[in-house]
Amino acid sequence: MKLLRLVLILLMLLPLGCNPSPTTDGTTNSADSVTSSPPVVNRVVALTPITADIIYRLDSAKLVGMTSSRLLDNNQALQDIPRVSRGRTQPNLEQIVALKPDLVIGAVGFHDQVLDKLQSLDIEMISTKLDSWSSLEELTQTLATTIEADPEPLLESYQQCLPTQTPKQNTSTLVLVSRKPILSPNKDSWAGDLLRQFGAANLVADLQGKGPIKGYVTLSPEKVLQSNPEVLILVNVEGENLDEFKSEPFWKDLRAVQNDQVYVLDYYGFVNSGSVDAIAQACKQLQEIYETK
Repeated sequence: MKLLRLVLILLMLLPLGCNPSPTTDGTTNSADSVTSSPPVVNRVVALTPITADIIYRLDSAKLVGMTSSRLLDNNQALQDIPRVSRGRTQPNLEQIVALKPDLVIGAVGFHDQVLDKLQSLDIEMISTKLDSWSSLEELTQTLATTIEADPEPLLESYQQCLPTQTPKQNTSTLVLVSRKPILSPNKDSWAGDLLRQFGAANLVADLQGKGPIKGYVTLSPEKVLQSNPEVLILVNVEGENLDEFKSEPFWKDLRAVQNDQVYVLDYYGFVNSGSVDAIAQACKQLQEIYETK
């Protein structure tokens, strides 16, 4: 059950890249695409925290519905925006339709059924999957273009989170997202790409997993010990007890443990983008770990 819950969390919140909805017959009319203007998007429902946050920052007046999230629910500016989903439950289709959106934004994998139903109702949708910094920038640019907003201030704020120059990858690093099973992000994940941005040499970057979660590999305790990283990052996932890692037979023999180079980063921002502020916080911690500027 613990593994199933973790899989659901990761699948639901590994959102972005952009897959705009196709036309109903799967084709594009070239004449129409030249002569007609795209429909004006004034009402947006965002089914992930990061897309709700981006839309609100681009043009607050156009966000008319969003998912509930601890990352955004304490923001007083967002209190009056209707919530169409909570936690890991599927969004309320009737509530979404009642909001009369011009566009609904969801996550690849988790919101497929809802988005398909909305498309059948001729409601435009964008399906997102975030697995790199460039996909965050691409998503922001796409959403800005769609709602006719200026993305530059937000894109500039992203750049302020990163080192001015990408450091050489010379600090061997291992990230452990969960204990049973032991999961670690490779280069095809949001966390893996963040590590690269800050000069971490991710020891599992080029490994490919066979599990259900793309971008993550399953490690044995022996493999963890064999990797023996300089820096060990544990991810704080809701419901997990990080102290349990200390009971693993490899723990005391890792040089990161011996040299007090063990760090804890929040799930949101590091493993899942979560929100713009969560990303900034993760970047700040990584900057401190790898002493980048």
